[in-house]
Amino acid sequence: MELVLALAIGVLAGSGVWLLLRPRTFQVIMGLSLIAYAVNLFIFGMGRVQLGMPPVIDIDLPAEAGQYADPLPQALVLTAIVIGFATTALFLVVLLAARGLSGTDHVDGVEPDQ
Repeated sequence: MELVLALAIGVLAGSGVWLLLRPRTFQVIMGLSLIAYAVNLFIFGMGRVQLGMPPVIDIDLPAEAGQYADPLPQALVLTAIVIGFATTALFLVVLLAARGLSGTDHVDGVEPDQ
């Protein structure tokens, strides 16, 4: 499970950085979104990812601090998803407005040579 999570974080972060370095603004926005998803997965992974375990506490076990799952990373990731969605929507509106004014979505306003 840890290997799959680490690979997913690495692929998302690597793809996000690659897209972030592209000349088109839409690709930059998608790169930022992928990096945000990688960070969300990383934070979520810090909160005791185990299969077949109860979400917070097991009633059958005695109440010990080591038996509790930390719900804070889950709350942080949920909040980050909502904020990331709103930020991406704002970026896309600004992108559409800039494209309407300049006629292109290239960063420096000049289309690259093919």
